[in-house]
Amino acid sequence: MNIIPYQEQYKEDFIQLNIDWIEENFGCLEKEDLETFQHIEESLEHGAMIFFAVEHGSVLATCMAKPMEEDGIWELCKLGSNKHLPHKGAGSAVFEASMHWAIQHNAKKLFILSNSKLKAALHIYEKYGFREIKLEDYEYVRGDIAFEYMVAQNEAS
Repeated sequence: MNIIPYQEQYKEDFIQLNIDWIEENFGCLEKEDLETFQHIEESLEHGAMIFFAVEHGSVLATCMAKPMEEDGIWELCKLGSNKHLPHKGAGSAVFEASMHWAIQHNAKKLFILSNSKLKAALHIYEKYGFREIKLEDYEYVRGDIAFEYMVAQNEAS
């Protein structure tokens, strides 16, 4: 398994893995999902990066790191895996690559919006040191839990 940064040839995998995952777990996409999928190149131009775990030409998992409007805060989002292939730790690997990308690009805080029923994803967040925070607005209808990770000074170098 190789972890690779965004390549155009895997764009549809990013979109389809996330659509499949969202629809399977929540029934339908939300406006924010569609905006993300329609503006991938624009997000990349503004510093975001999408990582893929690829084995034998097939994408096992994907995750995106993108800067938010507030300086120094990055969101890790669209963590999805291929339900038709064994994951082999692919979700953790792309999540970690996304974390490192954000930190290397001067993130001071990492943010995640999720759903409390997604036990495997929550386990990954906790494994990497994220802590739950409370929000007034969870943005997505399906969002009911949020996490943050404060980047230590020595990590950013």
